[in-house]
Amino acid sequence: MQVQFLFNNFKIRFMERKEALEILKENLKKENLIKHSIAVEAIMKGLAKFLKEDEERWGLIGLLHDIDFEKTENDFSSHGIKAKEILSGKVDEDFLRTIRSHNFENTKEEPKEKVDFALIASDAVSGLIIACALVLPSKKLEDLKVETVIKKFKQKDFARNCRRERILFCEKMGIEKEKFFEIALNSLKNVSRELGL
Repeated sequence: MQVQFLFNNFKIRFMERKEALEILKENLKKENLIKHSIAVEAIMKGLAKFLKEDEERWGLIGLLHDIDFEKTENDFSSHGIKAKEILSGKVDEDFLRTIRSHNFENTKEEPKEKVDFALIASDAVSGLIIACALVLPSKKLEDLKVETVIKKFKQKDFARNCRRERILFCEKMGIEKEKFFEIALNSLKNVSRELGL
């Protein structure tokens, strides 16, 4: 079933998750990228619920934010831009703008909305939390505590690729980092089976 909504007086088709996941898997072949996309989707939905925003829309933005990653990994300046070719006619321009803004350093699409800040922070924190889970003896998200995430966030030599300054974009939404870690961790626990954690 396709959902229609009005955007600037134009009817835009809004895809359902099943279709979005199919398109994602057509464009991303690496399992770790698909799992990362599912993780970011979960955190985005958790943030939307907390902020009383559109959970489905925010979730789909999270799910599809890296859809062009394998096509752009050798030219990161176009990451987020090539997504338009893949998603054209399936989502609205504002959806695509948010995707571009998560690579604003290269696309020059400055983040300005809550959803933009949420995507940048969710993208970064997903890696930190998963790294925290993987160093536990059980390697399970259910055994991970928020306090551990806070501690590991402060350890700059832990999960060095998880950019702390991007995680702090949560504050641009008015959410303190400790609360953000709690929302993100609980959101990831909801999809732990899909993540294999």
